[in-house]
Amino acid sequence: MSLDAEEYFSRLKDAVHFLRDRLGEDPPSVGLVLGSGLGDFVQELRAVQSIPYREIPHFPVSKVVGHCGELSLGTHKGKRFCALSGRVHLYEGLPAAEIVFAVRVIALWGAETFILTNAAGGINTEFRAGDLMLIKDHIDLLGENPLCGPNLDALGERFPDMSEAYSPSLLALAHQCGEELGLALKQGIYIALPGPNYETPAEIRMCRLLGADAVGMSTVPEVIVLNHMRKKVMGLSCITNMAAGILPKKLHHDEVLETTQRVKQEFSALLLRIIERLEAND
Repeated sequence: MSLDAEEYFSRLKDAVHFLRDRLGEDPPSVGLVLGSGLGDFVQELRAVQSIPYREIPHFPVSKVVGHCGELSLGTHKGKRFCALSGRVHLYEGLPAAEIVFAVRVIALWGAETFILTNAAGGINTEFRAGDLMLIKDHIDLLGENPLCGPNLDALGERFPDMSEAYSPSLLALAHQCGEELGLALKQGIYIALPGPNYETPAEIRMCRLLGADAVGMSTVPEVIVLNHMRKKVMGLSCITNMAAGILPKKLHHDEVLETTQRVKQEFSALLLRIIERLEAND
């Protein structure tokens, strides 16, 4: 951690106080992170209050296309949720502790359940662009851990357990919601590499040998710190393209954005159904 632990915790509290002042004392019970091209979810909802990241004290701001950089607060079926439309990545040059600053703020504010989404490349050859994959576990090859440095004892213990990093009860709930909506959800292991370049075909073959089903450049740091803070986590990947070497075509970020637009209705319907069913499963 580049900052002194005490100073970092003070910055977290500054951001929480700002959100309470702007959005009210009642905290959200659910936190969402919307990955590349998936921020349209909040536009499906009414009575949503939004604040640009740049207005929130100490919030990191992404400059990646497809990440609008807004925090939105809303209510669905009595569940108060906070959605982060866009995230920052290690490849943008920030240290890992800053990458996870936003989710730590939402967790410190009071959210107990988190749904983390991302755009990912398909490694499993049974996947197709447009599939939605529930993350059951991950492999971290990012090379930097947000918990390195002094431990923030006020947030969690030094050595957090990661044997159930993705809540089994939330995974089961998501499958149930998918069945109700007629969605053929996939399930698999997400592997995180730092980027920003896409992986080589040889690297994808390595990832498959390690047991990965999808590859991306995010999410894992957030999962680590949320487990550190003892929060319940669900992960959802939108398979936006097949990874390098699987199909005879080159990769481009435009394909990521095009695919997320194509599946946004199914994606939004699934998130809304999960949120409305959370109360009975908390």
